[in-house]
Formats: sequence, structure tokens, C-alpha cells
Amino acid sequence: MLASNWMIINQKIQPIGLDIGQSSVKIVQMALAADRIKILAAGRAPVDPGLACDSPERRKALVLAVTQLLSEGDFRGRNVISALPFDRLKMTSLRLPEAESGETDESIRREAAERFGLDLKNDAINYIFAGAVHQGDELKNEYIVLAADSAAIGSHIASLEEMGLTPVGIDAAPCALFRTFERMMRRQEDKEKTIIVLDVGRRYTVVVFGRAGEICFAKHIPIGMGRFNEEIASTLGIAAADAELLRRRLQRDEPIEASTRCHIVDALNRVAEQLAGEVSLCLRYYTVTFRGKRVERAVIAGGGAYDQVLRDVLRRHLSVEMEIAEPLRGFDIGNDKIQRDLGNGSADLALAVGLSLKQSNTSAWVEAEPTEQPVPVLEGEAP
Repeated sequence: MLASNWMIINQKIQPIGLDIGQSSVKIVQMALAADRIKILAAGRAPVDPGLACDSPERRKALVLAVTQLLSEGDFRGRNVISALPFDRLKMTSLRLPEAESGETDESIRREAAERFGLDLKNDAINYIFAGAVHQGDELKNEYIVLAADSAAIGSHIASLEEMGLTPVGIDAAPCALFRTFERMMRRQEDKEKTIIVLDVGRRYTVVVFGRAGEICFAKHIPIGMGRFNEEIASTLGIAAADAELLRRRLQRDEPIEASTRCHIVDALNRVAEQLAGEVSLCLRYYTVTFRGKRVERAVIAGGGAYDQVLRDVLRRHLSVEMEIAEPLRGFDIGNDKIQRDLGNGSADLALAVGLSLKQSNTSAWVEAEPTEQPVPVLEGEAP
């Protein structure tokens, strides 16, 4: 199966959830008991965002960051579930007439292979049933297709092994993110309510719509906090690193010269409007596709969760309340050290939490094998 089981006082130790971002690494491990979830270890470490994605320098920096986090935390074992980088995960929606399951599987895989230029035998092509939709007078089924080529998967597994980890699964970021918040929708009165999860990272924003414990829409938007920094830098004529420092000072409501503050806010608003416009298109697609399914609330995670300007713009565009993600809410945080290491906020840990929450008795999106072995393709699944 995906992970070894350790039984410690009737607790099932989950794999380490590892989120490798452009500017930081986040890592979480938890244990499941009958009546609670305990955080065993968690942490984050910065990584130079200027390093090229596949460069030896970045791989070395990632190894050092993860090794340090593992040595400082009370992690049990080295089994890990991670997510492919967003630029390696191919994602689209397909709409097909109702058919026998075998015919549907073949049709989806063939269409995805043609669309993305993938090899049906060796590459990973998986899908999630999003729901039944009306198209004219026809009733069709909509699927979210998740795919990646075997080279991208193999490279990711090799990176994890360089970190001293044993990859036991590779998940898709939208599935892991939704898994983190799906537990908030288990009350009967919440089951038919739609929630939007937004994870605003350095380079990408992940948008996931979920209802009744299932994902019904997902998309990557190539706008993240790096774009905000670039806009501030261009406006003020400064380096992007200095722009990021100013943006963070604004987040903390620290003193900033009045005209500079005004320029920063204007720059943030310009990019926030772009991002909110893209998210609004997702909302429009969802409401037209799944008629009568009203969105009740939105949760914002990632590094952008604490940006007040962004939250205000999103709130205005989506006409729903924006909640800052608290992915550790309701969990038993094992000790004071974890709390100190994480600081006051944990919104950027949402993906890592969802990865570690992956049940060890179910399949991850792709089950990992050592790099010298072919990576098998498993059927896609909801979280």
C-alpha cells in the first residue's frame, strides 16, 4: 500500500506531506486516532525564488531545506506524499455523453493523450467525475482530467529521494487542497453548499470548487504573489526583493511613507483585479454549468491569504465572504515547539496538510515507485 503503518498508542502515522513551493518548503506530518488528528511535526523553510526550477542550485537548496526541517522536527519515518509542481500538472475539463464505464475511461484517456501529447501506456492520465450537466437538450457528464508525463513524475520522485525521503505517492494539488477543507463540509446542512478554495502561491493560484465532499471544478491561474511583487517593483523602480519587503510591511500595517503606501496599494489593486477577474470567470463557468448550485463561501490559503487588498478585491468580485484558511483548526498540535515554529498563521500549510491527510489505505493520484522502475498509472479519484 502507500505507506507503512506505525501503531503508537492506537495512532496511525500518516506519511509526511511535502509542499515544494517556488519560495519556500512546507512540511507536515500527522497521526490519526479514533477521535482526533494530532500534528506530529510541521515546519517551513525559505528557498531563493530566483533559482531556476530545474537547476542544480535549486535542487541543492531544496535538499538542504528539507534536511534541516526533518532534523529539527519529530518526524516519524521518511515516507512522503508530495504534489507535482503546477507547471508539470496538465489539467482540463471534458464533457462526454453517458456511456459504459469502460468506454468512458477509454474516451477520456484517449482525448487527454491527444490534447496533451501524452503516451497512453507510460504517462499518467487520471480524472475526477465533476457532475452531470445539461448541454442543450442533452445530459452529459463532466470530468476533470489530471495528467502528467512520465519524465516529469520520474524527475519529481528523484528529487524526493535526493532529500532522503521515500516517495509513496504523488498527489494532484487540487485534490490535496480540497481534502484539507472537505472535513468542514460534513454536516448535513453543508453537504449541498459549494465552497471555493483559493491557494495563492508565488507563481500560481489554484482554484477549486467543491460540493457534497467532491471536487466539481479546478483550475490553475498563472498569477501569484510574485506578480504582485513585480508590479510594486515596476511602480516604485526598485528590486523585486525590496518590493516584497514593502508588501509584507504593508500586510503587518507597519509605518510606510504616505505616497509610497499609496503606490503600493495601487499596484496591489491592479494585480488583484486581474486575479479576481480570472476567478470570476471560473465562478461564472461553474454557475452556468451546474445550474442552481450557489456558492456559499470562499477560503483563501497560501502566501496571499494575508493580503487585505487581495481579499477585499476578491470579496467584491465574487460577492461572498472571504475566510483566511486555518488548515490546522480542530487538530491537536502536539507541542509548543510546533506552535512557535509555525508562528501565528498556517494558511500556507493547506497543501501540505492535505497531502499528509491522504489515507494510507487508498491510492494517491499516482503511486510512486523507485526511479528505476516505471511509474504505474492509477485511476483518478476524488479526495
